[in-house]
Amino acid sequence: MLKQRIITATLLATLVVLAVFELPSTYFSLLIAVVVLIGANEWLNLIKVTDIKKRVFFFASLIGAMLFIHLWTYLLEALSPLMDYLAERFKFVLEDIRKQSGLLEWLMLPAILFWIIAMLSIRNSPEGVLKLELSPFKQAVIGWFVLLMGWMALSRLHAFYGSGTTIYFLALIWVADIAAYFTGKKWGKNKLSPDISPGKTIEGMYGALGASVVYSLVVLITVSAMTGNGLNEKLAIMSIADFVLLSVLSVLISIYGDLFFSAVKRRAGVKDSGSLLPGHGGILDRIDSLLAAAPLFYAGFTLKGFELEMLFQ
Repeated sequence: MLKQRIITATLLATLVVLAVFELPSTYFSLLIAVVVLIGANEWLNLIKVTDIKKRVFFFASLIGAMLFIHLWTYLLEALSPLMDYLAERFKFVLEDIRKQSGLLEWLMLPAILFWIIAMLSIRNSPEGVLKLELSPFKQAVIGWFVLLMGWMALSRLHAFYGSGTTIYFLALIWVADIAAYFTGKKWGKNKLSPDISPGKTIEGMYGALGASVVYSLVVLITVSAMTGNGLNEKLAIMSIADFVLLSVLSVLISIYGDLFFSAVKRRAGVKDSGSLLPGHGGILDRIDSLLAAAPLFYAGFTLKGFELEMLFQ
């Protein structure tokens, strides 16, 4: 089983790296959308939504929201002549297109709040999370929102901050996941949330958080040495401490994102969200941590205005 997992993970990682560096932002966004839509199908299976009309509506609304977000700036540009006329006619000041397009960034706030609430709920009352009674409609809305925000964060991270930042984030979650697995296997004694995921340990979580600190510092130091510029000059806006803290918090959220989806699977009475990936289960089993961490990581970059991509130039 471990050998199969390693082979599948290696192939997936290779394909992802190629996509991040070779695909233009629009095509990368489309690829992520396809992955998310496969995950959406698995989500509907987990919450037992079998009615065809309801499933079609779910997919149509999710795709429609993706298109709206992707085309938001183009829509503003198309409407700019009309907005300029109205501004002149009714004597009000109109902000430029870039500032208006940034309004969508506020969507990251409810996404981050959701994952913080999910994390606290799982930490403080895992039994309550498992026993929580929600209608299929509410569960569908939660899945819709989580999938959409994860897609949006990853797409905009690649579009606005480049391939370097995107691969840093993806590798951060991968490194943390690997560290958690081997640390937990070697030293794990205390269960993190046994009711939801008996295999995860507190020691594994600390291993993941420690690995995120080491990884972020190694990347900063290595890239700084490669470019020949000091870290103080490169990190003029976001301090080293800010960057490391953002990485650690993203990993922490990713761990509880994994537990969130584990709780959903346990409620559904299944081990994996699907069987598409040999040795790894379904798509949601592979992207659950990313979906949770991406909004926070992207929001941190947007808030600080720091672009890791510049370090690679």
